Amino acid sequence: MKLFIGNLPYDINETDLRGMLTPHGEVVEMNLVLDQFTGRPKGFAFVEMADRSGGQQAMEDLNKRVYKSRQLVCNEAKPKKKTRGRR
Repeated sequence: MKLFIGNLPYDINETDLRGMLTPHGEVVEMNLVLDQFTGRPKGFAFVEMADRSGGQQAMEDLNKRVYKSRQLVCNEAKPKKKTRGRR
C-alpha cells in the first residue's frame, strides 16, 4: 500500500520518518521529496508499506497527528496521472 504523508516539518530526515512508520509494519520504499536546488525536504513524502493492514494502521495513527508543531496529513497515495510531455 502506498501512502502520501504531507505537512512534514522541513527538518525531517528519512530516519525520523522510518521511525514513525516501522511500528505499523515493514517499509518497502520511501521517497522523501527534496527541493532540487537546496536539497532540503519539501514537506511531503511517499511511502510504500509491505501490506495493506500496516498501511491502514499507519494512516490511522499519522493522519492529524501533531509532529514538531505540525499536523500531519496521511492518506492513500493516488496513482500518478499521465501527462503529456512538454512541447
